Amino acid sequence: MQLFYNPTITENDTQFTFDKIESRHIVKVLRKKEGDTLYITNGNGKLFTAKILFANDKKCSVQIIKVDDKKKPWNYYLHIAIAPTKNNDRLEWFLEKATEIGIDEITPIICKHSERKVVKEERLEKVIVSAMKQSLKFHLPKLNPAISYSNFIQQEFEGDLFIAHCEETDKKSLKNELKPQQNITLLIGPEGDFSSKEIEIALSHNFIPVSLGESRLRTETAGIVATQSIAFFNE
Repeated sequence: MQLFYNPTITENDTQFTFDKIESRHIVKVLRKKEGDTLYITNGNGKLFTAKILFANDKKCSVQIIKVDDKKKPWNYYLHIAIAPTKNNDRLEWFLEKATEIGIDEITPIICKHSERKVVKEERLEKVIVSAMKQSLKFHLPKLNPAISYSNFIQQEFEGDLFIAHCEETDKKSLKNELKPQQNITLLIGPEGDFSSKEIEIALSHNFIPVSLGESRLRTETAGIVATQSIAFFNE
């Protein structure tokens, strides 16, 4: 199955027209023609089966013939707040792999030791969409705008709260703190780690300090280890 994505399509639609860029991709690159079947998701758990009515590289129109509800494959809600990496490719790699594994929400957080303080949200959104389509998932993770650590930590959170850091203090093993089918918010810091003050603030907001293992991990690797550990735990 090749999956297409459009956030505007709804289960009430009977026909749909792709924009010029997607139409060209379908007709010119993929060489789809009238009568061919396409599979489309809106990123909200819907799978639309459609037939091409008009195969034009500027305006490809389809008729929707079936709508399926696709249940999310994991039974928890994972929100990872992660500091952008100095090398943007590494953050994109994390977003791609976390989307493939299963994640619900991502927030870039700007910390004291962050070497990158600006993120290109449009580019990151494209990476997530591409990973969702490639891995045949029908729920698009929510990408929040970048926010300062101090503002992020003041928000109201539901479920279990964790902060992964590298300081030699009393920390729990993440795998030993997890409970099944929970809402989870996990903080992952920059290459230079969270500052002592940031860790202190997190603890005062009921975040539990956790370890992701004995190795010292890069930011993006820590994000993947956490995502996969939570997925394994909930299988």
